[in-house]
Amino acid sequence: MPLSRLARIDLNLLVALEVLLEERNVTRAAERLFITQPAMSKTLQRLRALFEDELFVRSGRELIPTARALEIQEQLPQLLTEIETLVSGRRFDPLRDRGTIHLATPEFMAVQLSDTLIWDLPGEAPHFTLAISSQMEDYQLRLKQGELDFVLAVQTPVGDEFEVTSVGGIAPAVWMRKGHPLAAEERLELRQVLEYPFIQYFLLQAGSRITPFAATRFDRAIAEMGLKRRKALVTDQLMTALYALQHSDCLMLATQDDLKTEAGLFEIVRKPYPEDLPHDAFIPVALYQHRRTARSSMHQWFRERLLAALERVYAGQGARA
Repeated sequence: MPLSRLARIDLNLLVALEVLLEERNVTRAAERLFITQPAMSKTLQRLRALFEDELFVRSGRELIPTARALEIQEQLPQLLTEIETLVSGRRFDPLRDRGTIHLATPEFMAVQLSDTLIWDLPGEAPHFTLAISSQMEDYQLRLKQGELDFVLAVQTPVGDEFEVTSVGGIAPAVWMRKGHPLAAEERLELRQVLEYPFIQYFLLQAGSRITPFAATRFDRAIAEMGLKRRKALVTDQLMTALYALQHSDCLMLATQDDLKTEAGLFEIVRKPYPEDLPHDAFIPVALYQHRRTARSSMHQWFRERLLAALERVYAGQGARA
């Protein structure tokens, strides 16, 4: 049917026809549609003009559908269901539907989430794919444009077009190998820490260009005190950083509670930040989503599972708000 003709069709007529086909009576059909009997009769006349067919013939008080009306009856319920689905949105069926979600988050967060999510998702949603990346450059723009669906990162102010869900936070810590000269110290002092070279793993700066000159929160804090640190290795690769830390006297700035499995595997010792260093003891983390996906049933489904996975990851951790 040409679009010009389709544009002139009142979809309410199709709803009225469905009711007439079910009731086979003008009065009962009018009652169901909360209109008068004369109005229902006028609707029937419009339907006859639209389909160029009588549609019903009278037999006493009942309406007998014509052959054309019976043909329409076979197609109309499915058509109306599809229109309803188009308007209201179909619920995502994880067992049958295909879909891909793009999540961006720093690698240390992804490492903790991936095993929890991947354990559940293949069985619950066999045709669903989760794409995780630590490339978060311009993530607000990429969320808006549809390149990303969710971002898990340090909480910062964003525009009203984004939905922001606080998921807890992290406590900064100094990491070192087991047996490091500072490992036995109960409390660290800043002067002690700065005596050793650092491995700078870009823990929360996945969008930064990897360079020894990139300043972190720690760098800015000690710079205000007229101090600086030595950087022996700068990397955005977590395993590279951990292997280097295990086999050197370097220090690395990470978190107090995260990556417990990795820290145990590499025999890493964690120490709180030096008390004489001004710092944020708690850094909030949030889940970001653009409003364009807020009503998507697939995105709602995944968001629930991601938040549940975060609950499990942070269970028992002091960094959880």
